[in-house]
Amino acid sequence: MNKGVYIALLSIGLAQGLKIPIHYVKKGELRPDLFFQTGGMPSSHSAGVSSLTTFIALKRGVPTVDFALSLVYGLIVMYDAQGIRRQTGELTLKVNSLGELVDKIHKDETVKFEEEGPKKLKEMLGHQPAEVLGGAILGVLTGTIGYLLTKKK
Repeated sequence: MNKGVYIALLSIGLAQGLKIPIHYVKKGELRPDLFFQTGGMPSSHSAGVSSLTTFIALKRGVPTVDFALSLVYGLIVMYDAQGIRRQTGELTLKVNSLGELVDKIHKDETVKFEEEGPKKLKEMLGHQPAEVLGGAILGVLTGTIGYLLTKKK
């Protein structure tokens, strides 16, 4: 594998790892499971594509097809992370809230209701714009450091 792939994967891992202490500082709860989940601060999608794009820009130059492909692909990934995926997550929040409301209504009925409801949908799918920006900044830093550490003298 080439160095750009290693750096992008490292950046994704760093972003996933940073979600745990950031969540702890914000919410006061330790959640190691966040390492394996989507959503949250910083966006690992943004970190991965930004680090790869930065590495390519520094190694091959901005006026190359490699950089152009990486940049356009990266912008699409970041747009999707905070666009469609975020809206899906918000819709999931509403569906889960509706399910909880239906449960409350059924508890107040005199007729016994024993239907097993579906599992709660995963609510953290997409990213807020700040999470995408945080991932992009982490990616640029990782890509730059990765380039500097692997640069031949």
